[in-house]
Order: sequence, then structure tokens, then C-alpha cells
Amino acid sequence: MSTLTKPNHIGRKISRIRELRDMKQEALAQALGTNQQAVSAIENSETIDEDKLVEIAKVLGVTVDAIKNFSEEAIFNIIGNTINNHDNASMNSNVQYQPTFNPLDKVVELYERLVQVEKDKIEYLEKLHNLK
Repeated sequence: MSTLTKPNHIGRKISRIRELRDMKQEALAQALGTNQQAVSAIENSETIDEDKLVEIAKVLGVTVDAIKNFSEEAIFNIIGNTINNHDNASMNSNVQYQPTFNPLDKVVELYERLVQVEKDKIEYLEKLHNLK
């Protein structure tokens, strides 16, 4: 076996997903209708029966493909990219939100629209009055 290729150890993937879900082996065992020792054996198995895998996936709230394709590296990349790209405000609380527009301009714009609506209303009422 090449040192570059990691075996596709389904049991370890189930174990990591279970841990990421903050679920104990006992809880998974209970949901599967088995005992903790059976779950431990499953997590130590490199391959698992497809029907059992479907059942485990359902309990863990993931798809069978998600278990088969699970990669810790991908998870860490997602977390790292999410924190670095989308959560800068919480990491640097001294930075305040700076709008890309002048709020006073927006207030003036709203006021002008309200004045125009009132002018239109007066014009409409005068038309109705003149029709009588």
C-alpha cells in the first residue's frame, strides 16, 4: 500500500461524525437498538454492511455518501474559510460597521419622497374637488 493513499476506513469516519455531532457511543447504540460494544466494533471496522450504513447515516443525520466521502481536512478547510472570510467582526470587536452610504442622504431622500407623495395627494384631491 502506498503511503500517499489512506484507506477508506468507514468505521473511523462514523466515529468522527458521531464525535462532531457530540454524540456518545451509548447514544448511537441506543438509537440503533444495540449496545455500546457493537458500536465500538462498527467504528473499528474498515468496511460496514450497506444496510447498517444506511441505518447509521439516518441516526447521525447525514447521507451515506457523506459518510463515505467524509474528510476531516475538508471540514477544517470549511471552518477555517468560514471564520476567515465571514466572521471578522466577531474576531475583531474594535472594528465598527461602516456603511457604504451616507445615512443622512437616505433620510433626505425619504423625506423628499414623502413630500412628493403629499403633493400628489393634494393634486388628486383638488382634481376631485374641481369635478363637482
